[in-house]
Amino acid sequence: MEAKEIFNFSATSDDCVKCGKCIPVCTIHQINPDEVTSPRGFIDLLGSYQRGDLELDENAKNIFESCFLCTNCVDVCPNSLATDMVIEEVRADIADKFGISWFKRGFFFLLRHRFIMDLVMKMGYMFKTCALSKDIDGRGERAKFALPLVKKGRLLPSMAKRSFLNSYPEEIKVNHSTGKVAVFIGCLANYNYTTIGDSLIEILKYLNIETTIPKKQLCCGAPAYFTGDTSSVEYLIRKNVDYFETFIDNVDAIIIPEATCSAMIKHDWVVFCENHAHNELVPRIKKMLPKIHMATAWLHDNTELKSILATKGKRIDDLVTYHDPCHARKVQGIYQEPRNLLSPNYPMVEMSDPNRCCGFGGVTMQTEKFHLAELAGKPKAAMINETKAKYVSAECSACRVQLSEAMNDAGVETIFKNPLELIADALRD
Repeated sequence: MEAKEIFNFSATSDDCVKCGKCIPVCTIHQINPDEVTSPRGFIDLLGSYQRGDLELDENAKNIFESCFLCTNCVDVCPNSLATDMVIEEVRADIADKFGISWFKRGFFFLLRHRFIMDLVMKMGYMFKTCALSKDIDGRGERAKFALPLVKKGRLLPSMAKRSFLNSYPEEIKVNHSTGKVAVFIGCLANYNYTTIGDSLIEILKYLNIETTIPKKQLCCGAPAYFTGDTSSVEYLIRKNVDYFETFIDNVDAIIIPEATCSAMIKHDWVVFCENHAHNELVPRIKKMLPKIHMATAWLHDNTELKSILATKGKRIDDLVTYHDPCHARKVQGIYQEPRNLLSPNYPMVEMSDPNRCCGFGGVTMQTEKFHLAELAGKPKAAMINETKAKYVSAECSACRVQLSEAMNDAGVETIFKNPLELIADALRD
């Protein structure tokens, strides 16, 4: 389907056969069973909005911002209607009409300017003990008291003393090199969950693969895209494309240990540029796409890591369950590869519905609509608890934020780890 057809809200509305297949899997409808907040409800409203029959008022804004953008509806729709994409586009209209909250504007400003972000995160690390206390299980930081948009006791991501990008040289050489890759790390893995990048570097060294860590990489733009800040999205895409082109011909791949960042670059960059008249960027992005991969998928398909883990990795008896991030399984079709890499060294148990959205939902859902994120996280935490697993794993730090808080709130003792962290553990002596 062409982008111009996808964003013809009226045509999309007319194509909806109202079969109801999307209803049972819709994340917001599962916790707020109202026909309005369902995929076909969204589609009908979007069609009415484009025809001029619906005013984009506060009520409509509230409805369109309640979608988690999990893409479950797209996954089961017999007409493959891109409900998530049309909602992303109407959020740009919402941002134009109502503006963007001051704290979101500040956050997106930091995502544009890496140096300032580094300084802010360093300051946050230095003074975090004033407002936060370390979780005893090492899952993050707990709010000591109620903060703006953060309730007392909420589990937040840890702040690293030094970011991943500032912890390594730009070029990491190895003896008897078997290849070379670049790492696009993602913001949460750069500033908060830095052991993800550490583990990836450790695995690549074990495989004798040289690594380049491009120091001028910026955010992929996903937080701004899901919020409707089109100017930030364009800026970040353009800067990253210009920068990627300076080194991509010198590496075998750009690997990304984050499902959301990978999906944004591999899928949404082109969609955004086609829909917002940045057509000159589209062929440049498409030329790069064959070299851009999620980390576990590339390691699974392009190295001997699986056989090495089976023959040389140590067996660890800690039970692991795997959660499928929406941007991995539904958007990119990646779900078996991380399981294949984990299963030689860990006993694996599937939760009752690993494909169910955890409820992260983006910046708005984690701030102004956090009550919805809490409701969406409860059933997922219960599923994880039922498995009795020591670890729940997913290649997505957004899921890590959401599931860690959901488990914290429910008293579940399971710990979240990225599959790369578990794989690195298995390779160590």
